[in-house]
Amino acid sequence: MRRKIVAGNWKMNKTLIQGLQLADEILSASTSAEVLKIIAPPFTHLSAIAEKIKSRTDFAVAAQDCHHLQNGAYTGEVSAEMVASTGANYVIIGHSERRLYANETNDILIQKLNRALSARLIPIFCIGESIDERNAKTHLEAIRAQLKDGLFHLSSPDFGKTIIAYEPVWAIGTGVTATSYQAQGVHDFIRTEINKKYGKEISDNISILYGGSCNAQNAKELFACADIDGGLIGGASLKSADFSAITNSF
Repeated sequence: MRRKIVAGNWKMNKTLIQGLQLADEILSASTSAEVLKIIAPPFTHLSAIAEKIKSRTDFAVAAQDCHHLQNGAYTGEVSAEMVASTGANYVIIGHSERRLYANETNDILIQKLNRALSARLIPIFCIGESIDERNAKTHLEAIRAQLKDGLFHLSSPDFGKTIIAYEPVWAIGTGVTATSYQAQGVHDFIRTEINKKYGKEISDNISILYGGSCNAQNAKELFACADIDGGLIGGASLKSADFSAITNSF
């Protein structure tokens, strides 16, 4: 059975002290033991929050990114091995903001995936279409290409370790959310593509999250869809009450 997951991507928000306070609030407010809660704070917070949640089997920590190489003269970068050394178990790869602002290519993302898996991190791999692709009704072709070019090089065992996050780019941070019908349609398409490539057992067991202005008001309807296994939450993860409400929406 696929595990239900809610991951909070804090992005570039919260000082260390503020982040520890928010983590405390989330830990205190969480009542959904069967749901895995993943906190993805800035790099500077990883060790402290990993230490804080280490006794909770329903919580984990993720980095928001990692470098595609193991080490070297890359000032300001953080490798997958460094992430793993903090106690984090997950890493977000391919977020649309990284693809856009850091010009991350499919080749870079493939290297990041491979590096993360070699460091025994679980990748949360983001895919999603632009508003132009949605309006042109080419969004499914765009999703297929992102799966094929970014993920489908993996062996079956490695692919089975990943989590996929579908985030329509036009819904991230805009307050506009895909309808449950739109989101379920793409999630079903993703699972079907995985089935074609890796078979039913893997496609039935991989968690696919929805991201894109998912909040406490719409999470219940989204999470009720057959192929939506949780959410990758942005802004709503910065408020403990909202994040906890989302985790209780299954």
